[in-house]
Amino acid sequence: MTSAPLAPAASPVAATPPPVPAARRGTAAVLAIILVGYFMVILDNSIVITGLPHIRAELGMSATALAWVQDAYLLTFGGLLLLGARAGDVLGRRRMFVVGLALFTLASVAVGLAPTGGWLVGARALQGVGAAVLAPSTLALLTASFPEGPERTRATAAYGAVAGIGASVGLVVGGLLADLVSWRAGFLVNLPVGVVMLVAGLRVLPETPRSPGRFDVPGALLATLGPAALVYGFVRAGDEGWSDPATVAALALGVALLAALVVVERRAAQPVLPLGLFASRERVGAYVARLLFIGAMMGFFLFTSQYLQDERGFSALAAGFAYFPMTAVNFVVALAVPRLQRRASGAVLLVAGLVLAVAGTAWLGTLDAGTSYAVGIALPMMLIGAGQGLAFGPLTASGIAGVDRSQAGAASGVVNAVHQLGGALGMSLVLALTGTYAAAMTAGAVLLLGALAAAALLVLPAARRARR
Repeated sequence: MTSAPLAPAASPVAATPPPVPAARRGTAAVLAIILVGYFMVILDNSIVITGLPHIRAELGMSATALAWVQDAYLLTFGGLLLLGARAGDVLGRRRMFVVGLALFTLASVAVGLAPTGGWLVGARALQGVGAAVLAPSTLALLTASFPEGPERTRATAAYGAVAGIGASVGLVVGGLLADLVSWRAGFLVNLPVGVVMLVAGLRVLPETPRSPGRFDVPGALLATLGPAALVYGFVRAGDEGWSDPATVAALALGVALLAALVVVERRAAQPVLPLGLFASRERVGAYVARLLFIGAMMGFFLFTSQYLQDERGFSALAAGFAYFPMTAVNFVVALAVPRLQRRASGAVLLVAGLVLAVAGTAWLGTLDAGTSYAVGIALPMMLIGAGQGLAFGPLTASGIAGVDRSQAGAASGVVNAVHQLGGALGMSLVLALTGTYAAAMTAGAVLLLGALAAAALLVLPAARRARR
């Protein structure tokens, strides 16, 4: 994708009416539904993590199979997001919000009732399909409902806060339910919440204009299968080594499929991934930074939860509450981002947040058996929480900066695809490269340094030029 990208796919922009002002529809109600829908998706990224030891014991799953409980969700979610985003453009974003929410809710019930490990992985993959339709609709509805300016700044800050806080809350809720009720409860609760959200969405959310067009199924399949092959290669490398023929073949296939994706999208009349979105240095920097940042954070969540339970003897509930300092700081800082942006640009806050996240993750890399929780775990977690709070809102805003309304669905699809695929790729890569908790955190800090470089070298200069 380093060559000059094509222009965005043609779209009847002139026929697209301006968005109806959010105030006339009830700003708070629209934003609340968007945020709750997205919160459900993000929550299920992490709610399973603190319950993995319970799942392994109950269903008799191996360590490799257990990794696929998370990867199946992330890969179908991230890979099909681009097609889900396109469906919102063509069929209407409120309609796709409702369809995605219904599928996500039913798949959640299937996860909660899973009798075997294979059923669980399959249901998680189906849940990811529902999330792939639902998530881009939330951000696209936000973009269409809130015009550029203070309204959108506040809305995207809240959206970014959900992205950061949802993962942390999921760990606490997952641990709480796994110990006191069952790991299944976290998924079954989506049924009543989903029903209420379906009714509210049909009544409150505005429908967006449709853009006539076709679906780029080959592009969507390549966007799913390429990362899946890479993740399989990373997971296998952790078991069999990097020189294993199947590992090498999987990694080579993944690279080839992603290269084919670029070729297909260049030739597609209406690509699921308009390469014109990569014409902006700010957006490219935001995508790269998000990919590496989420990869590091998913590794942090997974390995820290297992470390606390396996090495420190924490229960799932205690492990979930161990994240509370990070969650609290994340929440406070995320809410402060709109006020902070009056004094500093979002790009500056992004860089500052990544610096804090690097420091916190590197600090965890120095942890040993004699280090106390308060000093060795809680304090660096607070740095990571502050970094998340500062970074997610600006990352989201930069990922959709300068995008025409006709491309809002595609842009939001890329933001969310990068979020999920980054989690699967980063978590699997850290798993393959490391054998101890300290090494995993050090590897995460390296990924975060890459994210910091992308933000400082691409997002920050481009954002400064755009303000002139």
